[in-house]
Amino acid sequence: MSESAATLSAMLRSRNVELPRYGWRTHGPGFVAIAVLIGLFFLGVPVLGISFERFIPGLWRLGDIVMLMMPPSPETWSRFFIYLEALGQTLAIAFLGTMTAAVFAIPLGFLAARNIVANRIVHFFARRLLDTVRSVDTLIWALIWINVVGLGPFAGALAIASADICALAKLMSEAIETADRRPVEGVTASGGSRAAAVRFGIVPQVLPVFASQVLYYIESNTRSATIIGIVGAGGIGVHLSEMIRVLEWQQVSFLILMVLVTVAIIDQISRVLRKTIAGRG
Repeated sequence: MSESAATLSAMLRSRNVELPRYGWRTHGPGFVAIAVLIGLFFLGVPVLGISFERFIPGLWRLGDIVMLMMPPSPETWSRFFIYLEALGQTLAIAFLGTMTAAVFAIPLGFLAARNIVANRIVHFFARRLLDTVRSVDTLIWALIWINVVGLGPFAGALAIASADICALAKLMSEAIETADRRPVEGVTASGGSRAAAVRFGIVPQVLPVFASQVLYYIESNTRSATIIGIVGAGGIGVHLSEMIRVLEWQQVSFLILMVLVTVAIIDQISRVLRKTIAGRG
């Protein structure tokens, strides 16, 4: 066995095939990174006050809450229609907020694309703007807009739009930068202007990708619109927060079930539309 291994090693070296080397120099940084992560985990347990003595009884309490949630019930038909209207409001917040963000994200995406804007200073500040704004969470935007325009779905739609403009613009700019250059060169070679090269060479490539991303964000923002409703930005989250506060667990489970079913339906519709758009693209 050892002779055959030595023969194989000599044959590989004779063919200039470099064998993998194992040692501290090659694998040391990986071991150090793993050790640091493990150390940070065990350091974070006492710092964050994580206690397994509190966790185990908490699981029993969670089980009691789940039992109190059964069966899900809106209690009355009048409440059901109120919740249904609030759910429609949540969908409207997600849709309008995402579409508003998409409209403003398109020019920002072109501005942040390196192959569209050659000026390094403009490109640098555009990228930093996208990174700065998209680092602010939707919930924080909701709290800001509630103080600006007041409670209600208008603040929720503005929060969704503010959180997604720069995220969609970044995805748009990356799609533009990875677009095939040959259509652009073809338009330019035939005498077309730079604007025509962008219009007919880049836009048809990136729009199907961007539309697919917008559809995904609509689906994702349906959940986000529920969360921001808890802080008063309209939608079904307002009722969910209220029912949790008064411990009406059956109605809480009914509201959660309504959101889950709605998200599942939107997910299926969005998946079909994304496949259709990608196929046409």
